[in-house]
Amino acid sequence: MNTGRSLKVLLTSASFDRAYGGIAICVARLATELASTGVKIGLWAPDGSATRSDVLDHSDARIARLDGSLEAAMSAFGPVDVMHDNGIWLSHNHSIAKLCAKQSVPRIVSVHGMLEPWAIQHRRLKKKLAWHLYQKKDLQDALLLHSTAPTETVSLAQAGLTNEIVTIPNGTDIPDDLDLQDKPTRSGEKRKALFLSRIHPKKGLPMLLEAWAALQPENWVLEIAGPDEGGHKAEVAALIETLGLSDDVSFLGALNETETSNAYRAADMFVLPTHSENFGMVVTEALAHGLPVLTTKGAPWSELESERCGWWVPPTVEGIHMGLQQAFNASAQEHLEMGLRGRELVLRAYAWAPVAQQFLEAYNRVISTPLAGRSKGDVI
Repeated sequence: MNTGRSLKVLLTSASFDRAYGGIAICVARLATELASTGVKIGLWAPDGSATRSDVLDHSDARIARLDGSLEAAMSAFGPVDVMHDNGIWLSHNHSIAKLCAKQSVPRIVSVHGMLEPWAIQHRRLKKKLAWHLYQKKDLQDALLLHSTAPTETVSLAQAGLTNEIVTIPNGTDIPDDLDLQDKPTRSGEKRKALFLSRIHPKKGLPMLLEAWAALQPENWVLEIAGPDEGGHKAEVAALIETLGLSDDVSFLGALNETETSNAYRAADMFVLPTHSENFGMVVTEALAHGLPVLTTKGAPWSELESERCGWWVPPTVEGIHMGLQQAFNASAQEHLEMGLRGRELVLRAYAWAPVAQQFLEAYNRVISTPLAGRSKGDVI
């Protein structure tokens, strides 16, 4: 229980390496934002990446980057008010649950889309066994579950979890040196659609490529950026060759922070043809850079339609084909206006400072409410 000293929070993730994707980046950014408000923050990952990750390199915030075993990290950091674990299924998540129970440490779990239907079907038998052996109980024992969107809250309930749930979106860094009105035009050059995410079957690249091949747009090229996962890049490259898209589709590889921003700035639209996302950080990143976004209804982004800043389509080849056709038929001016509306949406709803404040309120709620006074199934 916090008794007046600075709140101490230990944030954990499977990894803080940039190649691990959005979870590594959003947890690290949450850490820096909380630390800037005076919260004492520790970071730990079982692969030791908290001590070496470059996702914290540009922050002046004082953060304890912890190494070694979980027990050693907790001993080095000292007594914590809240353990905030990010992700499920892995052995270290179970170890965190057991240690928190043993030491009576309040535990919050951010599920990060790992109970979404598509994710459950991936390695389904292993997950079914883990669910019954330990994972369901570990989640039931958490004092608070965190979802990033209302759709994920529904998935948690459908999994049979009756915990209190707080819904807080991921935050986004918003470039302040961007002037969309002065974005240079590339006379004679083809316009660029950008995919930037892990190259993983969940991300739906084969659907995008098949839709692209059916349309054969003359004035567009597709750039695919992000780290390969499980050898899926080779499968995607083979499909590009089979579909005859080698002149129109290129790989940029895994990008660092500066390269990522430059890729967004050089693009004319962003595409995420995903089967399933609990949030999709790259969507807000692209919107923050003034790009109209095309993604699927596997991601919780109905705001693309309601705010008129993109296309939200069924997660099928036909759905993506329809969205691409609309995007390709839109003028550069229409794309600019969509980009401006999307950037305004991010400024209004997804900046890091208010997101971190919501987490801080959730932490304080957890440590100030006696366990006996909690009601199950509440949604904050």
